[in-house]
Amino acid sequence: MTKKEKASQICRLLEEKYPDAICSLIYTQPHELMIAGRLSAQCTDARVNIVTKDLFAKYKSIEDFANADISHVEEIVKPCGLYKTKAKSIVEMCRQIMTNFNGQIPDTIEQLTTLSGIGRKTANLIMGDVFHKPAIVTDTHCIRICGRLGLTKNTEPKKVEIDLLKIIPPEKSSDFCHRLVLFGREICKARGEKCSECPLSELCTAYKHK
Repeated sequence: MTKKEKASQICRLLEEKYPDAICSLIYTQPHELMIAGRLSAQCTDARVNIVTKDLFAKYKSIEDFANADISHVEEIVKPCGLYKTKAKSIVEMCRQIMTNFNGQIPDTIEQLTTLSGIGRKTANLIMGDVFHKPAIVTDTHCIRICGRLGLTKNTEPKKVEIDLLKIIPPEKSSDFCHRLVLFGREICKARGEKCSECPLSELCTAYKHK
């Protein structure tokens, strides 16, 4: 079985287990996903969702954030940790969008990663969920699980992204990553993985080596 065939089977099994592939960050507008993605660095999605409820109630548009007082943003995002850096980059990225992109979120990885605080992980999240383009979000679940499954030998996010783009069907790539998050939280955990309950065990390199 080739890696591409294996990846196709894994996608199918994950689709069966998690038919609803939804982003765990709550948002209603594209810029909200971008900001939530920035806040999620070294913070749980659950905490981010609590914080953004108040944040998005106060600042409703990219322009609102661009005109915001950074110290006021800091107070709201403080529970997410690294709040000074995050608040500064949130305001700066929105100012950059207003100045450099006529108030519209850019739709390429190259342009998105020019924005303050936006790395490839969040850029890919936006590409997949907002623009519905092929995207691999290499978060901790993706890197851990795909390594165990034998889909990649790399652990550096960009290298994992490149490996997976070669074997995951493009139209399934974004949803595949959302399903990995659900799968990683429920079964293929960092510690205490539930191999006996895993629908992917027959395809898993790590399981075969046990």
